[in-house]
Amino acid sequence: MKCPFCNFDQSKVVDSRPSRDGRAIRRRRECLSCGERFTTYERIEEFQPIVVKKDGRRDAFDRRKVIEGIVKACEKRPVSMDDVEAFVSSLEKEIQEKGEVEVLSSFIGERVMARLREWDDVAYVRFASVYKQFKDLNEFMAQLQELLGNDKNVRNADD
Repeated sequence: MKCPFCNFDQSKVVDSRPSRDGRAIRRRRECLSCGERFTTYERIEEFQPIVVKKDGRRDAFDRRKVIEGIVKACEKRPVSMDDVEAFVSSLEKEIQEKGEVEVLSSFIGERVMARLREWDDVAYVRFASVYKQFKDLNEFMAQLQELLGNDKNVRNADD
């Protein structure tokens, strides 16, 4: 395993345990050159469906891309990487259980937005602004007003 810090190709496993969802093995490694520690995940390679993009392009499903999108949205927000990993694993499982060769990117995007909305409003708006490709400030404001309206309804129901 290559060290992400110095690119040395030898490391030792310091700790190994199942991930939270039990579908992967989480390994803490230490580089034998620079001594830095890093985490890797080992999982069974399963059939990965093709993601059909809005413009018709097709790409293999890549959990790393989904994680990167969520992490960008959650930057400096109170969302843990464990939660992100667990959600992406459950999303991946849901996609595979559908058993379809192709999955629409909108299916993935809507699932991500729903989870971000549960976790953190700011992360949700960040992701939605990229995912929905707002053309102007009015579209962005409409999304914020919808979010604020839903929060008000939730608060009134709690009273």
